[in-house]
Amino acid sequence: MLMPEKAAENFISQSEHIDKVEEYGSGNIHDTYLVRLKGQADGFILQRINIQVFKRPDLIMHNLRLVCEHVHDLEKLAERRIDSSWKMLHIIPTRENMDFFIDPEGGFWRALTFICGARPLEKIASLDNAREAGRALGIFHHQTSDLKPEYLQDTLPGFHNIEFYISQYDQVLSHKISRESSKVEKFYRQFIGDRRSWAPVLENGRNQNKLHERIIHGDPKINNVMIDNQTGKAVSIIDLDTVKPGLVHYDIGDCLRSCCNIQGEEANDPDKVRFDVERCEAVLSGYMGATGECLTAQDFDFFFDAIRLIPFELGLRFYSDYLEGNPYFKTSYPTQNLDRARVQFRLVESIELQEDRIRAIIENFRQSYEKM
Repeated sequence: MLMPEKAAENFISQSEHIDKVEEYGSGNIHDTYLVRLKGQADGFILQRINIQVFKRPDLIMHNLRLVCEHVHDLEKLAERRIDSSWKMLHIIPTRENMDFFIDPEGGFWRALTFICGARPLEKIASLDNAREAGRALGIFHHQTSDLKPEYLQDTLPGFHNIEFYISQYDQVLSHKISRESSKVEKFYRQFIGDRRSWAPVLENGRNQNKLHERIIHGDPKINNVMIDNQTGKAVSIIDLDTVKPGLVHYDIGDCLRSCCNIQGEEANDPDKVRFDVERCEAVLSGYMGATGECLTAQDFDFFFDAIRLIPFELGLRFYSDYLEGNPYFKTSYPTQNLDRARVQFRLVESIELQEDRIRAIIENFRQSYEKM
């Protein structure tokens, strides 16, 4: 396997020299490194793409190039600039002016600019943090709102397709060795059964032409938002490998799922998990303040469904993975995906119990939006 130092040499000029290369971040998909150059304050991010997860890394780079170039062009227009401190990643070309480098063993490498003076938002410690997470997603949706979705490739076919996930769950269940279900497993199956007819709500909205495809981030969890070390303001959104055509509601629901679960995804006591409505309002406040005028009146009709759906979808995927023997999600103990599913399903229950409050918040934002 090619050492990262050797791969990094393909992204620097003959006159530049590498000072050091160190592992960077906590991602569990790609191998990520921070490359420091001698005599330069700024380094760059070097990544070896996981081609087992992303079978067509060239399509990832195609999407990344289109989105980055589009945003960089917009930043030259003063009337489209939302915040002068906002930073979009740049792709660093190889010495041969390519977007990526493939090593002799088939390793797929790329280099991106490093956002100095900022850090990933690892935890929602205040309502300001929640507001900034929403603002970051709003800026991304605003900046990509006039980029045609058909220009981008679908790098993850089936992603967020709840009907596919339900079908996968049914298949796993049907092949499972017949035995008397435990009380716990009966709960999970009943929980899924009670919601499976409702679950395709967003795709039904798309099929009925009530919702339309736009550019989505695909994974707007909190640690993909970069926060300025001094101001605490969001300055970028990273990890753009899942950028693709889709419904912005999936992004909104996922951002809220990540921000509003006070106990976190690996909660020790799932029964204490709850959806924090104050955080929800803060996230939507930040989002609505940055998204501009790219939403429609019908978009608001599906906001609550998106908030409820995404944790259900993720819980379903965790439970299916557990039934199948944990082939997809990494685990440190045999029932971890079962526990993760419980956390997400508890979040769904909390959202359902607070439906009236959440809908009232959404309605207030709808009314404010219509007055813009």
